[in-house]
Amino acid sequence: MGITININKAKDITKDRLRAERKPLLEAQDVAFQRALESGADTSAIVAEKQRLRDITNQVDTMTTVEELKTVTALEGA
Repeated sequence: MGITININKAKDITKDRLRAERKPLLEAQDVAFQRALESGADTSAIVAEKQRLRDITNQVDTMTTVEELKTVTALEGA
């Protein structure tokens, strides 16, 4: 009997990993946003990156294989 993987549990684990990965990235974007506001610089790229990071866990819901789950990372756009 082979090993079977519960894809829903694997998705939950992947989401937790992504949340841990994105936490310092979001914090860095928050600092960049504040600095941009203070200097009057354009914040659109920062806002877009923050949204990408927030949305990263939504991608997991559409994945159907463990291989897909292994490849997704919050670092892609960093």
